[in-house]
Amino acid sequence: VQLQASGGGLAQPGGSLRLSCAASGSGFRLNSMGWHRQGPGNQRELVASITRAGNTNYADSAKGRFTISRDNAKNTVYLQMNSLKPEDTAVYYCETDYMIFDPTPIAGRAWGQGTLVTVSS
Repeated sequence: VQLQASGGGLAQPGGSLRLSCAASGSGFRLNSMGWHRQGPGNQRELVASITRAGNTNYADSAKGRFTISRDNAKNTVYLQMNSLKPEDTAVYYCETDYMIFDPTPIAGRAWGQGTLVTVSS
């Protein structure tokens, strides 16, 4: 399973960005999917996650501003980020816990390459 993230860029404070992350490969089932971020000098932290059934979890810093969603048919997870703040500046990474049927089930975790979000005026 490979993840390809896109949608990062420069936004002004108060602006919006939408990140996308598409999974590719064959014979897999994606379970939970999530977005993490790592800002300058900080450790990587979970921003939001979503189960296959659509149950979501958010970091306190993301609640009320960010929305995670997924399209299981497209094997894609999204992160809509509104009311962006300078402290949201970070490299954002998508990840997924998956199962491959080969033919016995094999569990794994995959990470995307990261996409840079910069919030600045």
